[in-house]
Amino acid sequence: MKHSDSKKERDKAVIMAVVRRFGPISRVAIQHLTQYRPSTVSDYVRELIEAGRLYEAGRSDNPLGRKQVLLRVNDAFGFLVAMEFDAETIRTAVLDLEPKVLTTRTEPVDLTGGVEGVLKQLLSAADRAIRESRKNRAQLLGIAFADPGLVDRRRGISVMCALLDFWQCVPLRERFEARFGAPFLLEGNTRAKAVAERVLGAGGMAENMAYIDYSTGIGAAVFSEGRMVRGHSETAGEIGHTRVAENGPACKCGSFGCLEAIAGVQALGARARRALEEGSTSKVVSLAGGVEKVTGWTVLEAARQGDKLSSSLVETVSNHLGLGIANLVNLFNPALVVLGKNLASAGPDLLQQIERIVRRQALPSATEKLEFRYGTIGDEAALLGAGLLVLEEMFAIPVLKPPKFMLDEHGLAPTDTD
Repeated sequence: MKHSDSKKERDKAVIMAVVRRFGPISRVAIQHLTQYRPSTVSDYVRELIEAGRLYEAGRSDNPLGRKQVLLRVNDAFGFLVAMEFDAETIRTAVLDLEPKVLTTRTEPVDLTGGVEGVLKQLLSAADRAIRESRKNRAQLLGIAFADPGLVDRRRGISVMCALLDFWQCVPLRERFEARFGAPFLLEGNTRAKAVAERVLGAGGMAENMAYIDYSTGIGAAVFSEGRMVRGHSETAGEIGHTRVAENGPACKCGSFGCLEAIAGVQALGARARRALEEGSTSKVVSLAGGVEKVTGWTVLEAARQGDKLSSSLVETVSNHLGLGIANLVNLFNPALVVLGKNLASAGPDLLQQIERIVRRQALPSATEKLEFRYGTIGDEAALLGAGLLVLEEMFAIPVLKPPKFMLDEHGLAPTDTD
């Protein structure tokens, strides 16, 4: 591709990003924001309309001046399928190009059939989502997949997952592209959630941010200067497999004393059930519907309601999480730590306890201006984050590191910019 062609495509992608974020918006407003020549905006908008990616959506409601024709992203141009898979569930959504969730579905995953059985479920779930959305399958622009383990994004392979020992070297891209004939993007689910929180949620487009994912496992994703830290083999952020106890319990990764094995949601539930079987009393039993049904999630909810046993167990979890996050803060020096919304079910005390431990354990210079927040996006975080990555990587729309004018002009400057 010639340099001029490359610049033209980048400029058109910027225009798409502006309309995606601020639409409906006029050509004049686009020209003001981008500082492109009026003729450039006019030509590129015309090409984007002819390609079906933008459309004219009426005129501005301006009683004093000339009414401007407004532009929107054309949802009819196509749609995305986003999927998240973990040890318990499969979530599937159909997204438009905002991305906005149009339909969503959650179903339990059956692990008894091994890799092939799970693959068949995943492919069927995507098929079902398209069918139920009543979208034209020919307009499927891409599939975004948030995987629970370590992934090789370039080859579209799920490398391994500590929680699912059989889930190794799974050729997801090959199977999905063969079935649907659409481009396939693979990402780890923690990173996908982090993208959603940074762009759409509590992250506020922070340039330097750490996201902590507390779900079936414990993971982290770090942004440094607006770019995600991935590492040489894309394993950066595996905070759940850092050792926090020298003689701790065995972890499913094969090591001992890992944060996930001690403070993960499965460990929390197991510790609660053990205490109840040994004679402790707690309202968590009635919340769960029996001792055998107690999970880490019901313990978090009982702690929020003031249950003594649950609060004690959650305090232990927060101590370990705080130590792990303190190490992360010392290593990467984020301006903001976002804890996934799952942890918000325990209430504000958990966040405050983790913050106290981090400030006590990490370097003062690293915590002086450090902020802590709960995430604001719930079960759809990984789906939305994966969809945003499709816009960034398949359509070159700059959503992770947009032009500075998009932040400054509309009060969206990164939260850690002085």
